[in-house]
Amino acid sequence: MKYDAFTAELKATGLSGHAFARMLKLNPNSISNYKAVGVVPSHLGVIAALIHAMNDAGLDYASVIARVPIEPKAPRGNSTGLLR
Repeated sequence: MKYDAFTAELKATGLSGHAFARMLKLNPNSISNYKAVGVVPSHLGVIAALIHAMNDAGLDYASVIARVPIEPKAPRGNSTGLLR
């Protein structure tokens, strides 16, 4: 998904890239860095589109996402997934 389409999906729900990242326990800078590339990974685009659709349907996407135990992503170079 192109970065501009991604941010449009988020803006339609009132979310910033940083708020989206915090909700999914991602580094907010990781989302911002996709602007330079011009595209975001498809899985993030799907999540943004689903959040937008849920919001338009009057569903509380934040509470649904909060029910999922999301493990914070391991920092680069730490392939074990364990923080040192």
